[in-house]
Amino acid sequence: MASSIRPHTFTARDLVGGHLAVDLVNTVTARNAEPVDWLDGYPRLLEWAALTGHFSPADLTALRELADAEPGPAEAALDRIRELREALHELLTALIGQEGPAAAGAAAATGGVTQVERDWKDAVAQARLTLNGTTPRLHVEVRTSGLDFLRHELALQAFDLLRALPLERARVCPGPRCGWLFLDSSRGGRRRWCSMATCGNSAKGRTHYERNRAGTGSSADSPTERGSGARRRC
Repeated sequence: MASSIRPHTFTARDLVGGHLAVDLVNTVTARNAEPVDWLDGYPRLLEWAALTGHFSPADLTALRELADAEPGPAEAALDRIRELREALHELLTALIGQEGPAAAGAAAATGGVTQVERDWKDAVAQARLTLNGTTPRLHVEVRTSGLDFLRHELALQAFDLLRALPLERARVCPGPRCGWLFLDSSRGGRRRWCSMATCGNSAKGRTHYERNRAGTGSSADSPTERGSGARRRC
């Protein structure tokens, strides 16, 4: 995926995917227009990881110290995270059906499957089996994974998601300058937008504008042309 890289301060409204691995995919925005990668460095990745609440502060502090001591390897580790992220995007969009007919979708997903498998195997090689109550799980540590700790944990989480992906609830947001993925956890299963506060409201604004324009013949710029639909995602 060709994208520009821009700094971004992550906030809670950037975590709408419904799963850690999906939120990683969504660290690239405007995938359906001009994609922008918000991970402009390993420190930014750590900021995102902290916001998710999935990783312990002690682990993130240890990673920050490693990254400060080894900036080159940290950037290489970030590149590997990006490879996993793009593989997950390719695989998930194919599974959701955005790549067209089933055969075409399966072909498009092949590269994604290969990369996710590679990252998962790499994670398993560093993991140990633990019990969470009565549930066994694979556990990775900064001590053994080093700067790849986040990638290893994300690969394990992604594998768990793919094993039980609720396809009937998996969506791609159709908003302009969006294309984010999300799992619809609403009661009725009719959620269309990644967030009503952003893409949903922008769509309502465009619909209202078009209705008014049709009724008055106005030639004023639309909300989208003025940039209202792109404020969050530029």
